[in-house]
Formats: sequence, C-alpha cells, structure tokens
Amino acid sequence: MRKVIYGAAAFGLVAAAVTGVVFKDRFDRARAVGSLFTGAEQYQNFHRYQTIFPHTVMDASPRPFQFPDGAKVELPSSFVYSGQTIDTDVFLSETDTAALLVIDDGQVRFERYSLTGGRDVPWISMSVAKSFISALVGIAVSEGLIGSIDEDITSYVPELAGSAYDGVRIKDILQMSSGARWNEDYSDPNSDIARFGQIFALGGSLDEFAGTLERAREPGTFNLYNSTDTHVLGMMLVRATGQTISHYMEEKLWRPMGSESDGYWLLDGEGMEMAFGGMTATARDYAKIGELYRLKGVLNGQQIVPTEWVAASVTPDAPHLQPGKNNPATDFELGYGYQWWIPEGDEGEFSAIGVYNQFVYVNPTSGTVIVKLSANSNYGTSDDESAYRELETIEFFRSIVNEVR
Repeated sequence: MRKVIYGAAAFGLVAAAVTGVVFKDRFDRARAVGSLFTGAEQYQNFHRYQTIFPHTVMDASPRPFQFPDGAKVELPSSFVYSGQTIDTDVFLSETDTAALLVIDDGQVRFERYSLTGGRDVPWISMSVAKSFISALVGIAVSEGLIGSIDEDITSYVPELAGSAYDGVRIKDILQMSSGARWNEDYSDPNSDIARFGQIFALGGSLDEFAGTLERAREPGTFNLYNSTDTHVLGMMLVRATGQTISHYMEEKLWRPMGSESDGYWLLDGEGMEMAFGGMTATARDYAKIGELYRLKGVLNGQQIVPTEWVAASVTPDAPHLQPGKNNPATDFELGYGYQWWIPEGDEGEFSAIGVYNQFVYVNPTSGTVIVKLSANSNYGTSDDESAYRELETIEFFRSIVNEVR
C-alpha cells in the first residue's frame, strides 16, 4: 500500500510539474503575443521566438553559400520622404533596427547589427515568410505536385468547402484576392487578425480557423491583405507534397539556397507551421531569397525556383493589383504579385514585407538586395503610415541604392 501511495504521490508531482511547464510555456507565448502592437519594446523577444513557441528546425545547408565582401559603402546621412528630410540614424533608431544588410551585385557592401541582432542571430520573419511560401508553391507546380494555379484550392484542401475559399483559384489566393472577409487592423482588438493571434498565443488549429472565414467579394477583383490566405496556401502545400512545410522547404529551398544557419518554423497547437509569418532566420539567409529572385531563380549553382515563376511572382497582372494611391480596388498603395509587394516605379523593385518593419527588398535594375530586420515598437499602435513606416522604408532603401550607384 505504501508503494501505491508513494507512486500516486510521485505521479501527482510529475503531473503538477508537467502542468506547470505547459502553463509557463503558454504564459510565455501569451505574454509575447499580448505585448504586440501595444507600443511595448519587442527587440528582447524577436531574436528568441523559437525558444518561446513550439517549432521545427530546418538544417543549414551542407554547401553554404557565402556572400563575398565588396567595397564598403556608407549609408546616406539622410533621405527624403513625403517632402521631409529624414535623418538616417534617427530613423534606424526609431524603428529599432536590429540588422541592416546591403548586397550589391552579389557582394556585401554594408552590414550592421544592433540591439539583440547579430550575424548568427535568427530573427522572426513575420510576413516575410509569405514570400518563401510562394516560392514553395512555384516549386511544387514545377514538380507537378500542383497541376495549375488556375485550379480551385478546394481540389487540394477539400475541408475548406463551404468557407470563403470554396472554389477559389489558387492564383487569387496567391495574389491576396481571395474575396474572404477580413480585417487586419492590428490596433483593433476585435479584428480578424486579433482572433488569429489568439491561436498564435494560446495554441489551437489555424486550419480550423481558415474554415470559419466567409465570402465578402468576388474572388480576383480586390486586393485585400489577408494572412489567412497564406495559411491556406500552406495547407495546400502539405496536402500536395505529402510533407510538412518545414521538410519540403528544407529539401527544396532552404538547403539548395545554401543557408548558412539553421532556420525555424513556429507551429500552431496542432503542429502545423504558421505559414503566414512564423519563420525565423538570420539576415544573411533572408538575403538569399532576395538574391535568388534577383537572379531569376538561380543561386548556389542551381535553378531552384523556375524563372517563369519568379517573373510572374513580381508582376502585378490585373487592375486590382497595380500600385498607386488612387487604385480603388486595393487597400494599400503598393502593388502585389504572388506574395510579394511591388512599389510604384520603373526599376522593377519588389519586396517581402513583415510587420514591425521586416524587409527583403530587391532592385533588379541596380542589382541590389537589402535586408532590414526590426522591432519598431510603434508599429500598429495606429492604423496609418506614421506607425507602420513601410513606405518611408522603401524611400530609405532607394536612397541606399543611389548611394551604392
């Protein structure tokens, strides 16, 4: 009997310990997510999300690609945005810039780390991850695992039947034009992105969440940024490839690109990658997706993403996708491709952009790739450019391109 009592007591202690660990993990996640878009400093967390959230690991490449060093260039002391002269150092400080990397013609021309950033330090991608998901879709199409992006998403993810995504073309989802009703106002606690964030914080199934969205517009007619669109693409990749996103990406993109460091994908409560923005990597490895697309899908001696996919990905091909302040069929003045943003201009620029000012910017005309990893604590505290500073950052990058030239 004593052994039974001791055994029961031991089990109770173990259960309590496990419960305590689980509770602490969820508390840490909830505290990290709950502080977002409140004005709280984030640089203490963004380099360690892979220690706070459940995750998978993508192993670094056995053939790492190293950018060679080029002649160093100084940053412009200031730049002009919206008629105002902006001091560069003030801008970098106010946006809590942890990493700034300038690659020109394949060579490192500028590299600086601050706060908790560092050359070997991973940083949360936020929505920069969306552009990696797009590349994986292109690879899966080239392998015949996805027949055509003109097919309906429900051909691959039948559980979305009856939702906003029922019968919607894969292409319209790639172009953030699914027609799903969505509110991505980070300052609104009742927005869809806030409900989405509850799963990010506390666990649960993002797959199930996607099935709750309803149709608001005819698909393919209006560009409305919607993080669930990218999650649905992730669901399709898992069904089409028969692999997790992490495994497929490690094999087809991460290691072929020549990643120097391990990469991570954060997971929801069901073990599904948070395809909308849950990747973490170093600045130099983020730069490789920009260089890969600058070079039309070739890097590290391999054609990794089809050339035609790269071209289509960075080309707005319908009226509602065109850049411009006066486009009535979009909710933002940057244009859109396949999960890539397209600024207005004549140099073919495109960029992956994530909240809190994560950027992989590419100017193919000048041959420049710029990575900016940040923790802009003011981001999302109001629903306007003064908090987001994304258009301002594009002008900063353009000033760097002019300096390099």
